[in-house]
Amino acid sequence: MVSSEKIVPKRVLLKISGEALLGKGSYGIDPKVANAIVSDIANVVKSGVEVCLVIGGGNIFRGMTAASKGIDRVHGDYAGMLATVINAIVLHNVLEQHHIESCIMSAIDIPQIAENYVRNKAISHIKQGRVVIFAAGTGNPYFTTDTAAALRAIEMGCDIMLKGTQVDGVYDSDPKNNPDAKRYDTITYSEALIKELNIMDATAFSLAQDNKLPMIVFNVHKEGNFKNVLLGNGVCTRVVASSSNHK
Repeated sequence: MVSSEKIVPKRVLLKISGEALLGKGSYGIDPKVANAIVSDIANVVKSGVEVCLVIGGGNIFRGMTAASKGIDRVHGDYAGMLATVINAIVLHNVLEQHHIESCIMSAIDIPQIAENYVRNKAISHIKQGRVVIFAAGTGNPYFTTDTAAALRAIEMGCDIMLKGTQVDGVYDSDPKNNPDAKRYDTITYSEALIKELNIMDATAFSLAQDNKLPMIVFNVHKEGNFKNVLLGNGVCTRVVASSSNHK
């Protein structure tokens, strides 16, 4: 059943870090956390919005961290891509439990688990109401899942990209360490670069900026927040191309 509440964006991409699935643990996936996140995604889908996902793998393996400890960066990044596939499998299963059709499309060839990523096929799935989970990043080492999220959002023609984090937006300093940290309601890409705010890695940020892709940064763990920020009611930070986009 489609909700009567009107959400303006027609097609969105949600980027979730692997760490968002940890819960209170230090490794792996907390099923309760995964279920809560998927419940919010399901509510957005039932509102008539087309949703695609990119999930990180930092809760299982992070290539850059392994490289700093002596593992070859290329091999480490491929291991990190496989970690994102594990997370994608879990989200796919939980989406099914919520009666939401979904599919996994992988940037590396794993036919027993996922379809190979093909842009036209992905768009077809989205138009048919399926949640498409993009796994394995871009399929290339040295590129993060943030970059994969920006790239897929642009390729899919998404109206907006959302980054689900542990805090409710972008701050001028770490709110966990500084109780006086200021949260931005809206900020331009240029302002964020000048202020050196760590929103996404530089490649992802430049890709989004160059293609004028608006972004919302919000707390993915707050119940109902995904739908609320799309309705314009939730607490978040909007990152826009220029000051003329400020509301």
